[in-house]
Formats: sequence, C-alpha cells, structure tokens
Amino acid sequence: MAGGHLDIDLDAIVANWRALDALSAPEVETGVTIKADAYGLGAGPVAEALAEAGAGRFFIAQAEEGEAIREAVGPGPLVYVYSGHMEGDTEAIGDLGLIPVLNSIEQMTRHFERLPRHPFAIQLDTGMNRLGMEPAEWLAVRDLVIQQRPHFVMSHLACADEPEHPMNARQLALFRELTEGLSVPRSLAATGGILLGPEYHFDITRPGIGLYGGLPFEDARPVVVLSLPVIQTRSLEPGETVGYANTWEAEVPTRLATVSAGYADGLMRALSNRAMLFADGVPCPLVGRVSMDLITVDITHLDRDPETLEILCPEQSIDDLAAAADTIGYEILTALGNRYTRRYRRSEK
Repeated sequence: MAGGHLDIDLDAIVANWRALDALSAPEVETGVTIKADAYGLGAGPVAEALAEAGAGRFFIAQAEEGEAIREAVGPGPLVYVYSGHMEGDTEAIGDLGLIPVLNSIEQMTRHFERLPRHPFAIQLDTGMNRLGMEPAEWLAVRDLVIQQRPHFVMSHLACADEPEHPMNARQLALFRELTEGLSVPRSLAATGGILLGPEYHFDITRPGIGLYGGLPFEDARPVVVLSLPVIQTRSLEPGETVGYANTWEAEVPTRLATVSAGYADGLMRALSNRAMLFADGVPCPLVGRVSMDLITVDITHLDRDPETLEILCPEQSIDDLAAAADTIGYEILTALGNRYTRRYRRSEK
C-alpha cells in the first residue's frame, strides 16, 4: 500500500442529513450544501447517496462544480450556485440547469439579460459583509424582483456556531425585516442555524459541515477514517533527533515509525509535535515536523510494529485533529489531498 486510505461512510452522511432534517418542522425542506467537492469527500458519490435518500436541493459554491453534481443526481434535483451568475457562467448555468443565487444588481442584470425566464434565487447581506445584496440595494428593487418569482430569498449567519452570540439575533431581526410579507420561500440556517432553533429555520435549511461529521452538530455520526501506511521503523537512542530542524529529541530509547503522508496530503505543518495517530485505538504521538510527504510517530509503547496508523478514526474526530492544529474541522476535511485512495461504504445497500 503506497498511499493512505480514506474511508467515507455514505450511510453516516445520509443519517446525519436525516437527523438534521428531523430537527425542523415537516414543512421545512432540508437541502444539502455540497460545495468544495462535498467538503473534500467527493461530490459525486455523496450527492448520489443523498439524492437516493430524498434530498432535492443541492448548494454549490461555483458553477464549475455543477457538472459533477448533475452527473451524480440527474436532471431532477435543484442545484443552486451560491456565488450567483458570474461573468463566464452563463453557458454552464443554462446547459446544466443550475440556479444562481444572485448577490447584486449587477448579477441580476446579467442573469435577466442573458438567461431570461431562467430560475434564480436571491441572497441578502444581513451583516456578514461577504456575499449578498445590501439592505438599501434590496429595498430599491425588492418589488420588481419578487414579481419574477425567485425560488427563495436567503441570507447567511456569521456566528451560528456560537449560540449566545448577539449577532445571531441581530441578523435574524434584519432578515425578517427585509423579507416580511414576501410570497416566496425564505432560507437562513445552515448547520449552526438549524441548531439555534425553529425561529431560524424558515422554509429551507442548508446544512453543510454537520452532514460530514463536524461541529457544531455534536450528535453527528463520524463519517471518515483516514488510515496511513508505515513505510519504515527504526530505533533511536537517547539524544537522537527527528526531522527537520531537530524539533524533537528522544529522551529514552525510542521506537519510531515513518508514515507516508505529509502536508501535501492535507496534514498541516501546524500538527508538528502536537497530533496523535492511533494503532488499534492506542494513541501514538506525532514527533518532529510534518514534512511534505512524511511524518514520524513514536510507537515505543506498542507491543508490535504496526503496518498502518489512523489519524482520523473513532478515537479522533476531524474537530479533535483541528484542535491540535488550532483550526476548524472544515479545513481538515477540505485540505485532504488527492493522493489518498478513497473507499466509499454503503452498509445499508
């Protein structure tokens, strides 16, 4: 085995989607945010599994991502593009039947001129200052836009992962003010927003990270196991050092495993001398610096040299590993390199 194996439990993703769906009322539709290649796990297989489970609305970041989704789910499900109708997107939007979430008057003009009568949705900025129409801009065109029957009007919460943050209530109040009396569906909540409660759910929710086993959805089923091959083992005497810049020194006789993975595979350099790997559930510290293709792991306490070590597993979630790197689970998943052999499991099929 030259490279690592990334096992992806599609049934766990489906179970997480169903669990998040169950947190809202039956009349609220639960979509799927599947951007960035399904958070690094493979948009095609993930989309196919969720469509089979009944998901009917998929959300991607860019029009270029639409082809993989369409190939997986066919023409029926609705596929929305968060970045809207950008210059150069017209052909993909039209040919693939994508639905842009328009973010500005400029995008509205482009869409209505180039693809008249083609469906669309609207995004409003309620305080994140990232994407979406500003309140004054929206109010100037609101009546005209609503006459064109957008699929929905949405916004995005900036601090939903922090339930007590006052920004949540401020954005909710502004979203209600900007959309009061509309005759089209509304959408505000992704994973964190779903967990904030029913007042944030409106008509459509758009979970992302919770589907893939990440916080803030603490009840999520784990989705991934990342198993890495041991290339070589060696014994060190006290005083010998490991890796670039000699950042780790053996204090006692040590058994060391050299493992085939590094920052080219998404294992961030910040994990140097901080992360754990696991051998049949037994923690083994990563020692020395993470290099491009290799890491070194202290296996002195094991009763045998392992053939593989796991860095994502039941004992260490994406958020546990993220904490070791001072980052978030999103970055751990989306950074996974393309050198792993991906294996998809469907135990319920």
